[in-house]
Amino acid sequence: MPAPARPHRPAEPAGTDVLVVGAGLAGLHVATLLARQGHDVLLVDRRTTLAGAIRTTGIFVRKTLDDFPLPEEHLGPPIRRVLLYPPGMGRPVSLVSDRDEYRVGDMARLYEAAAVVAVDAGVRLALGTRYAGRQGDTFRLTGRDGPAEVRARFVVGADGARSSVARDLGLDRNRHLLIGAEEVFQVPPNDEPPTFHCVLDPSLAPGYLAWVVHDGQHAHVGVAGYADRFPEGLRRAVERFSASAPGLAGVERPEEVERRGGPIPVGGVLRRISCAEGLLVGDAAGAVSPLTAGGLDPCLRLSELAAPVLDDALRSGKPDALTHYSGAGLRGSFRGRLSLRRALSHVRTPVATTAAFTLLRTPLGRAAAGRILFGDRSLPGSPAPHAGAARN
Repeated sequence: MPAPARPHRPAEPAGTDVLVVGAGLAGLHVATLLARQGHDVLLVDRRTTLAGAIRTTGIFVRKTLDDFPLPEEHLGPPIRRVLLYPPGMGRPVSLVSDRDEYRVGDMARLYEAAAVVAVDAGVRLALGTRYAGRQGDTFRLTGRDGPAEVRARFVVGADGARSSVARDLGLDRNRHLLIGAEEVFQVPPNDEPPTFHCVLDPSLAPGYLAWVVHDGQHAHVGVAGYADRFPEGLRRAVERFSASAPGLAGVERPEEVERRGGPIPVGGVLRRISCAEGLLVGDAAGAVSPLTAGGLDPCLRLSELAAPVLDDALRSGKPDALTHYSGAGLRGSFRGRLSLRRALSHVRTPVATTAAFTLLRTPLGRAAAGRILFGDRSLPGSPAPHAGAARN
């Protein structure tokens, strides 16, 4: 007689200490720090290449450049000059720092370099892999070979402003969002110093600004604002602005340009960004300046805060270990900028903006603008960066 058939048992899901969803700077950095502590880390991203679908302008502020060893070869020339334009773009207010304040990163190369560092540290990187939801401590993924499941002791949501991980963990989610879009192209060198041009015009960029970053190598031409206030849509606003954008005199816009865009959280760091099963970093946690919408510095610093919390939770096995990771205390550092964000959101006419420039042209107004644009403030309480850990 033939032996009875054995019942089929589905294979157990693969396991890992930490599943990190999203391979932007925040996800890459926290994954690298955890792997260097000896933990097994699986990092997944839906993109098939980290050089594609870039959503950030890539502006690094001086505080980040001072504290994190970013690869010099992937950074543009230093920028010290900012020009602020009223509606109509006449008589800009010029602010010049005596220090190098900004540099624009080649984000494709920075992501790729950070991925090499992560893999060298022991991170298992799975590109072309989409996060598809959670069931208990099992997480569904869809990759190049079809659906798969993985068990993880903790999950990290580094999956952007509209985080699916935040939704599945029942954590706070971003409600205050701008949308932005920009065009990026090479420019020939000129005699002008590298300059950050900012246009404040609510008819063009409602609730935020339009910008040109011209560092002598590349131009970034963009617009951002509240989605429901673009009467002809965001793309049309970018087209209108690029036709007369400042700082591009004599520059011929090429037919082929790189286009970027996406949502920008401006509600400050969210209050509840962790639970017993995992936590949030980067845009998913709202780690973006409410006023300037700069997110690269706070995303790196929040990852620096998250990594030791996860390390302690993995080693101690305490169910409440992640409760120490909270955004409630961090929101205090954004209190002033949250107030200014609310005020800016109510400015709806060019007339009101033009009137505000009267104050901006005074010594007091210029000093206030300088503190915002050239200040040293960042997220408090982050540990000193690990040497070589943030080469991303």
